[in-house]
Amino acid sequence: MRSRIHLSESFTYRKLLRFTLPSIVMNIFASLYIIVDGYFVADFVGKTEFAAVNLIMPVLNIMGTLGYMFGVGGSALIAKTLGEKKGEKANSLFSMIVLTSAILGFLMMVPGFIIMPQITALLGAEGRLLANSVLYGRIFILALPAWILLYEFQLFFVTAEKPGLGLTVTVCAGLCNIFFDALFILGFKWGLAGAAAASALAQMVGGVFPLIYFGRRNNSLLRLVKPVWDGRALIKSCANGSSEFMAEAAVSFVGIIYNVQLLKYAGEAGVIIYGLLMYVSLIFTAIFVGYSNGVGSVFSYHYGAQNHSELKNLLKRSFVIIGITSAVMFVLSEVFAYPFSVLFLQDTGQLVAGAVHAFRIISFAYLFTGMAIFCSAFFTALNNGQVSALISFLRTFVFDLGAVLLLPLVLGLDGIWYSVVFAEFMAAIAGGIFMAALRKKYHY
Repeated sequence: MRSRIHLSESFTYRKLLRFTLPSIVMNIFASLYIIVDGYFVADFVGKTEFAAVNLIMPVLNIMGTLGYMFGVGGSALIAKTLGEKKGEKANSLFSMIVLTSAILGFLMMVPGFIIMPQITALLGAEGRLLANSVLYGRIFILALPAWILLYEFQLFFVTAEKPGLGLTVTVCAGLCNIFFDALFILGFKWGLAGAAAASALAQMVGGVFPLIYFGRRNNSLLRLVKPVWDGRALIKSCANGSSEFMAEAAVSFVGIIYNVQLLKYAGEAGVIIYGLLMYVSLIFTAIFVGYSNGVGSVFSYHYGAQNHSELKNLLKRSFVIIGITSAVMFVLSEVFAYPFSVLFLQDTGQLVAGAVHAFRIISFAYLFTGMAIFCSAFFTALNNGQVSALISFLRTFVFDLGAVLLLPLVLGLDGIWYSVVFAEFMAAIAGGIFMAALRKKYHY
């Protein structure tokens, strides 16, 4: 049996990949919740319903990724506290963050359910597209508290030195989603409502089980205890994780703008193609996010322990891993553009041709995405939420949003696809500049 890897170790490539692999796979399976719904809806329900899922999901994702903020920011603070040998304080911080995020989820769920029609109408949906978006959104949002917990526990399992268990929970939730999609859509013929119910149940599986595990005695570094309120630490966690929340929320917000632009330039077909492209992006981005999250606690621990030589070692190896992975993703996106389009769109020839064309353009973005994501996560791990947030802000609200609003005026529909490439390229450059400028401060 392979030995357990501890945060305090010196990492080789082999150890680094072993330690981060569960986090990577966790993120991939978390992305599969959305993709599985999309596949069943596109192939067995209808193309308008497929467009409805892709139209409303960015809105839901903005709320759900609050858990990502608590998870990333809280993990960095908790791992640093563990590195300072303050175990009891780490458990108290952990418990306070979990409780606060769960309460916040319930507080957002009710008003979100009520105003779902108004939200969807603002996106430009009408008729069947509007009705289907509201139906899916209202069912899915009932699992919002569990979805927030699922997001943050993906990070906390890594900090607790239990990435394998976190992987198991996420895989089980993903398999539940597939099972219930098949049962509700193919078996019970519930259509779009069945897809939403399947995803909601999957979030509950992934969010509730960790509460049971951490609420009992266990052999991890963390356990749920009676929390001691520490407002300053909570603000620190939120500020530190704000960059990742901003990145995820901004991606969703920009996704909303993309959908609005696509409805304008290409109609419902544009939204369908964009949804397909985002499914591939979800998987590829999940790999980079999973690696960055997985290695983040290691960076935080060695930063707290003032082990500068290991910070340098981790950074050098991370750059190599991300560079190789980026090149592989570019090739895969080019090679599988056509078969993946056919898988979802089947024999709708004009849609397939449009999707393949868009794939050929957007694939270049994957050469830069990993660097942009890693740089932001790296500064979060060093508890510098300001720089991390600035990188995320530039990537989304400046480069991505600016490009999707301006480039279509010159290039038409293709301008929307080129916007993704431009934004990732500029974000990678910005992240590299910050990495170079602050290397002496953090001794990496």
